Amino acid sequence: MNKIYKVFPGGKHKVLTLSYDDGKIEDRRLVAILNKNGLRGTFNLNSGIVNPDVRIPKEEWKELYAGHEVAVHTCTHPTIARCPNNEIVYEILNDRKALEKVMGYPVRGMAFPNGSSDERVCNIAKDLGIEYARVAADRYADVINAKKRALEAEGPILLGDATGFEMPDNYMQWLPTCHHNHHLVKFGKKFISLKKKQYLYMMYVWGHSFEFTRNDNWNIIEEFAEMMGGHDDIWYATNIEIVDYNKVFDNLQFAADNSFVYNPSAASAWLCVNDTNYVEVKGGETVWF
Repeated sequence: MNKIYKVFPGGKHKVLTLSYDDGKIEDRRLVAILNKNGLRGTFNLNSGIVNPDVRIPKEEWKELYAGHEVAVHTCTHPTIARCPNNEIVYEILNDRKALEKVMGYPVRGMAFPNGSSDERVCNIAKDLGIEYARVAADRYADVINAKKRALEAEGPILLGDATGFEMPDNYMQWLPTCHHNHHLVKFGKKFISLKKKQYLYMMYVWGHSFEFTRNDNWNIIEEFAEMMGGHDDIWYATNIEIVDYNKVFDNLQFAADNSFVYNPSAASAWLCVNDTNYVEVKGGETVWF
């Protein structure tokens, strides 16, 4: 029987994504840095907070964030797990509708404001068409400590280690690898060093662009973006592209003996067959191995 592994588009085994909140005017500089280096990310906006001196006006969203993703961050940025159900619905649904009206595509992702969430909030968000939601890693002390140990470890990282480079188990409680103030460049160097192609690795960076100005450390993201751009083994993706790609793979229909596969989706999926053969399975195609 053929041995088949999922791989990312182009046969890559690593993916890099970024997620930035609040739509502050510093996004202009951040987007320029990402675009220059071929990095891509998700920008989580509050449609109900209007202040052109501090936030990007909606008239600028479509052009500025072209090539990236715009996602829900609620209308007014409440600590949402403290809110009653009707307020949660209002905050998520109306933000989603306002963003879609400007961007012209279905908005299906979210970052929880203040990292606030619980099972109730996640279930409401899913019912409102949200397919993933980012939480704040600093709420998970055990995860932070494990990532610290992995950074300090010598030698290659194995998938079984708690590294911060794993694919998420639950996209509605999506933990990022690190905030950009938390060893960003060191995490980036470790990520670049990962070469074991029997694993899939993801690096997920989050933050707020205004923090670079406040902390006078734009050099951190500039160094990181220059270091991370242009690698042949890294897929540069938005949050929703990662979610959508995994859905395409999960919908593949394999023969019982792995001799062929049918892709019922419109988008392509990529496979590694018998460790060395990388195969693109285009939408609507049946491919024999």
